[in-house]
Amino acid sequence: MKNTIFTIIENRPLVPSIFRMKLYGDTSAIHNPGEFVNIRLHGFYLRRPISVCCVDDGVLTLIYKVVGAGTEAMSELSIGDPLELLTGLGNGYDLSASGARPLLIGGGVGVPPLYELARRLTASDRRVSAVLGFNRADEVFYEHHFSALGCDVTVTTVDGSYGVRGYVTDALPDDYTYFYACGPLPMLKAAARSTVTAGELSFEERMGCGFGACMGCTIRTKNGSKRVCKDGPVLHKEEILWDD
Repeated sequence: MKNTIFTIIENRPLVPSIFRMKLYGDTSAIHNPGEFVNIRLHGFYLRRPISVCCVDDGVLTLIYKVVGAGTEAMSELSIGDPLELLTGLGNGYDLSASGARPLLIGGGVGVPPLYELARRLTASDRRVSAVLGFNRADEVFYEHHFSALGCDVTVTTVDGSYGVRGYVTDALPDDYTYFYACGPLPMLKAAARSTVTAGELSFEERMGCGFGACMGCTIRTKNGSKRVCKDGPVLHKEEILWDD
């Protein structure tokens, strides 16, 4: 974990309420796809945890949704503004488990951390399929970014206004060797029950500290309670105890 000052070089909307922020700084503590950063915002006591979308040559890309006062304040920051980040948080995905034909399943703001994962998997000659789920057409983002990597991309929308009507579980392919998922809890639960292979789930729990001290983001597993920020956010499908 490293506390670092970054400089904003981009902060703009992709679709309504979804923003992409690019920052320049020391990214040396970020190693695995699926890690997250914790952002200190002036005037707010708690930091904001945001998943890493992409990291490349000192440029860190984050995609976030404006859902409250903190993320609204983030959306109003300008190019050149400094931001203090804790980096190197979370365990990330295990690329070695993917097999030859991994499947990525993302819902809403669960899509961004899968992009860096897709970059690394395709660079290692895996045949990657990605199913990206949104509520409606005007919320769809990064479909073409995944396609440009060579992924076989399917988009679902709940209202059927774009792509396949329904949820991500309505569009899972028949042939895959392993899966990686990130999204809201109901989506993760449905994905875990609909997939036919082993896989990894990245949880989006609310966090207090972001590094395991407050115990506020625990998930029940077969091995006891695990902290999403410290023991996760990525956990294996087989270990989760779901509350029915």
